[in-house]
Amino acid sequence: MLTTVLVTVWAFLCGVDDSSTQMFRRPLLICTVTGLLMGDLQSGLVIGATLEIMWMGIGNVGAYTAPDIVSGSIISCSLAIASGGGVATAITLAVPTSLLAQQLLILWQTVNCALNPWAQRLAENGDVKGTNWLIVPSGLMVGAILAIPAFIALQFGSGAIEDIVNSLPEVIMTGLSNSGKIIPAVGIALLMIIMIKNAKLWVFLILGFVLTSYLGLSVLPVTLIALPFAYLYDMNSETKTQVREVEDVVEGSYDL
Repeated sequence: MLTTVLVTVWAFLCGVDDSSTQMFRRPLLICTVTGLLMGDLQSGLVIGATLEIMWMGIGNVGAYTAPDIVSGSIISCSLAIASGGGVATAITLAVPTSLLAQQLLILWQTVNCALNPWAQRLAENGDVKGTNWLIVPSGLMVGAILAIPAFIALQFGSGAIEDIVNSLPEVIMTGLSNSGKIIPAVGIALLMIIMIKNAKLWVFLILGFVLTSYLGLSVLPVTLIALPFAYLYDMNSETKTQVREVEDVVEGSYDL
């Protein structure tokens, strides 16, 4: 029971951290500490390294909520060590547990939108202290979302998680699934609004579209092609900035 409580507390702390500083969110660190709490540090290191490679490219982009690697790492690692199943068991359990936490986080983020008017009023009134305190409920809730499934899985086994998912009404699962499909599009659209305000940058979007749609290139070659363009654009922007600074200095000397 003590081990269950310790791992649950660790999951809660990782959840709070994941909504703030994000210092512990990688599987390699999470599983190492989990293995230490479970009394098998070596298995924690091996499982953490395996999950780190498996989830290396996963991350939240814009408003998109990726499968939660924090809860997936903690639950899969702890259950794998407890059952003696090793890396194979951890990989088997990692995906469904991370997807469950993903749906719970999407649900909470939807509910959390109700705090936006309150936050706006605090910002308009210049209430910095109140705005800072507004972050606390969200952080604690994310910690609970990650800690509760970890406690249930350790206390009652992985089957309890599956039973909870299967008992949810179909309309809820369908709604969460649709939300998960819509949110990535919204997130990408928000990023494009922020990043492509300058009309000159649209040429890079068109180039990427041609490379992927007409030439059929995957992400890696498109990225390698984009790097030189990005470097040249940055050099050009820096040169223009230096020229403007020199011109300002010259104009200032003439004024004197």
